[in-house]
Amino acid sequence: MSQSSIERLRDYLAQLPPQSQALLMREFERAIERGEDAAVANLVLEQLRKIVRGAEEDEETRPRTDDPARLLFRPLEPFLAETNFPTRAGQIRRASLLPVWQWLAREGAPEAAREFQAVLATASEDSSAEAATRKFQLAAAVAIVKIAAPVQGDDRQRALSRVGQPSVVEDLLPIGLVLQTRDALETLGSRLPAQVRVFADAQIASVTEALKVPSLQTPQLLPFALSLIAQRLVAPWQIVRLAIKMAASDDELRVAATPYGVAVTIALHDLSFVAACLRTDIRRGHFEYVGEQLKTLHDGVRGLRTELDLRNDSTWGRQLTSIRADTSNALQSEIDSVPGRVRRILRQRADKDIGTGAKIDMSEVEDAAALIDFVAVCRTYASELAINEVTLRTYSDLQHYVEQSTEGLVQSLRGGEARVLAFRQQQVKAAIRFCEVLFGHDYASLMNRAVENAMTGERKSTRAS
Repeated sequence: MSQSSIERLRDYLAQLPPQSQALLMREFERAIERGEDAAVANLVLEQLRKIVRGAEEDEETRPRTDDPARLLFRPLEPFLAETNFPTRAGQIRRASLLPVWQWLAREGAPEAAREFQAVLATASEDSSAEAATRKFQLAAAVAIVKIAAPVQGDDRQRALSRVGQPSVVEDLLPIGLVLQTRDALETLGSRLPAQVRVFADAQIASVTEALKVPSLQTPQLLPFALSLIAQRLVAPWQIVRLAIKMAASDDELRVAATPYGVAVTIALHDLSFVAACLRTDIRRGHFEYVGEQLKTLHDGVRGLRTELDLRNDSTWGRQLTSIRADTSNALQSEIDSVPGRVRRILRQRADKDIGTGAKIDMSEVEDAAALIDFVAVCRTYASELAINEVTLRTYSDLQHYVEQSTEGLVQSLRGGEARVLAFRQQQVKAAIRFCEVLFGHDYASLMNRAVENAMTGERKSTRAS
């Protein structure tokens, strides 16, 4: 790849959330381990590791702050959606930014764009660059709002088609409005705490006061202001408390009748996104973030059911029911598969059924251990996610089976053919790994000592014969 291509790749990877960066690293590392074509994997891994370590960019790399498009769209950063998941009010697709920049430079505001880039090329002080950036943001906002404003006419539709595909056109007006009200949004952000652990009455009153800005009260901008607030909440679903406060009621009809009803829509959409990520991670066998995702879903579903009087047949009620049902189905299907995977590894076989050189894939053992831990995590959140019965039954069955199998496998080390001893030891090692997850480190250590005693007795028996 050329140097410019590598720079673009690095910039793209740097924009990804840390969770996505970690996921990519794992996938490419596994691809290399499987012996697949490593050229691309090594290239991406190198860039990701530089980003994760916070390494300085090469001298030849253009500083990111010199990128005109990045400076132009910097006020949009808190609202950018990174994935293909449908966006909601208060979000803008990151993929829309490049087409909008190209349209601005080509025909939307070409003279202002050229002037902006010229100033950046010669600016020796940050203040000069900042002034030029703000000037171009306002010019860009005027051009975007002019073309995106809902006015009927074929000419407008043809003009919009030159900007980009329908998803880009859908983002045009929000982009223009956020650029236009950058100062108000930044002021709101500066008045919010960095982190709000509990969105209680005192915090709600403070936020309500900060929102008393006419430009932020419009139907187009209020979702962005609420998104900014939700990002500061440790439990983002609590943004619905602001809507309840404004409606002076927890009845969903009264809440929906206020402009702040969009806060409930935001909370439900974000829970739907977490549920979709959870289902994707489960399908791919990635359980690193399942505990965090389950807690978010559990707390959010319980919070909305508790604090809002939702009707089962309403739009919000059906959406919450769907989130709960889809999550329950995904979890139950995976939970049901765990005992079978454990049994395939620990099943005791007759000596004659064990081939010479038989081995257990330790990566499969670790995958099974992760699944057992997954079931344990699900127990914590089972009741709210409608998986209580299957989780408790599966976990109990796993405890009973692993305990009995471990004892039987330890005893099998005392006899049997020498050619199968290595395989038996691998099974015991897997069993103890499962014991550690199910019963804790102390029990696993006890089983390790039992293995040592069994092996010592076997060696003494062999010498005596």
